[in-house]
Amino acid sequence: MNEEISHTSEIRVRFAECDPLGIVWHGNYIQFFEDGREAFGRHHGISYLDQKANNFSTPIVSSKCKHKLPLRYGDVATIKTTYIDSPAAKMVFKYEILNPDGAVVCTGKTVQVFVELQGELSLIMPPFFREWKIKMGLLDG
Repeated sequence: MNEEISHTSEIRVRFAECDPLGIVWHGNYIQFFEDGREAFGRHHGISYLDQKANNFSTPIVSSKCKHKLPLRYGDVATIKTTYIDSPAAKMVFKYEILNPDGAVVCTGKTVQVFVELQGELSLIMPPFFREWKIKMGLLDG
């Protein structure tokens, strides 16, 4: 069985994401993590729209971010988003953001839980998520 599943995507740093010195403001890295999650979800068939179609949302309950180097206006950064498997009814992702030279500029982790669109926290794995994990080789069918 697979232990982790990844997807790599790119973003171009926009002017609005930078401070007056042209350096990415630290709070925007959380948005870059979201960009990575969205690309991961579209690529692997577990997007936010897929979740909504199954009557769930997945709010973040924890996020961590470690800054190592700056990104600058105009940089094309690579976001590696990796799903970390868990037996619990949650999604855990880790991130590496790389600058154009391939150096790690930021790492992070987020944890999301499953909430029915009516607002009820799901303590068990939703059926659509279980099916996805089977398809991805994370669970035996």
